[in-house]
Amino acid sequence: MSGFVSFVGSGPGDPELLTLKAVDRLKNADAILFDDLSSGPILQHADPRADLVGVGKRAGRPSPKQDHVSRLLVDYAQSGARVVRLKSGDSGIFGRLEEELSAVRAADIGYEIIPGIPSACAAAAAAGIPLTRRMTARRVQFVTGHDVTGKLPENLDLAALADPGATTVVFMGKRTFPGLAAVLIDKGLPADTPALIAEAVSAPEQSLTRSTVAELAKTLEQGISNNPALILYGPLADDD
Repeated sequence: MSGFVSFVGSGPGDPELLTLKAVDRLKNADAILFDDLSSGPILQHADPRADLVGVGKRAGRPSPKQDHVSRLLVDYAQSGARVVRLKSGDSGIFGRLEEELSAVRAADIGYEIIPGIPSACAAAAAAGIPLTRRMTARRVQFVTGHDVTGKLPENLDLAALADPGATTVVFMGKRTFPGLAAVLIDKGLPADTPALIAEAVSAPEQSLTRSTVAELAKTLEQGISNNPALILYGPLADDD
């Protein structure tokens, strides 16, 4: 008899930011397949008897192939297990949710999606800024900073990303932001547009650094840390 899969967004990493439903599913899971950023204290909610399987993907590090992760989900569920697929932030935002949903549906396995606090929202909250504001930041846009090869995606809507009236959040973009910044400035984005890099959001080692698009690009060209990060730029990024 098939089991059931719960796709659970764990938020940015602070266990206090988990939803009550997420905690319930963790406590009752027979198996938890977790991302790197969803490990640590969050897994303390798991049943000690549950199988804990790390399947996280981090840039520049060895990681399991997506087909393997999807196969694990199906295999566990087909054995009758209650499975939690624990993803950082919200699983529907740059979390490869679609591939795993397709595998579960193809195997005719029941599932649910439990949203988590998006890391972009957590980063803005940590910095003490909103993501929108009347008259000056009426639009928010999320974009991934790299494609499957680790390079800057070629099909980005550069006109939208160069809009100085939008709050833009770049996920997984530390390595490619210098190149992106150069293109955006060439497209008309002011070089002194406020920017914020938020690293290890909600973790004890959290770091928030305010800058400008041009200055942040120069800083990242000189080297980057291993901490996960988001880059925000637009009219709100320099608020105190």
